[in-house]
Amino acid sequence: MITGILVMGALSWGLVNIFRGPVGQALAKRIHGGHGDPNPELATELFDLKTQVEGLQQRLAETEERLDFSERLLANRPEPSPPETPR
Repeated sequence: MITGILVMGALSWGLVNIFRGPVGQALAKRIHGGHGDPNPELATELFDLKTQVEGLQQRLAETEERLDFSERLLANRPEPSPPETPR
């Protein structure tokens, strides 16, 4: 019985020291949803990439509209009649 109490005490003491250190701090940040201080260079690059993606999405939408318009024009165009053969 005394051995069990000593083992549990030592185990508890060890776990408390582990969770008070960097491992515990990392787990706390992870639980709270934080990943540390963001790198300002990465934040700037991310913003630039998002801006580029938005521009590309707009250009793609315009291209799709032009393609739809062209398809409608071609679909409404009458078929040319075959040339008449002389008799």
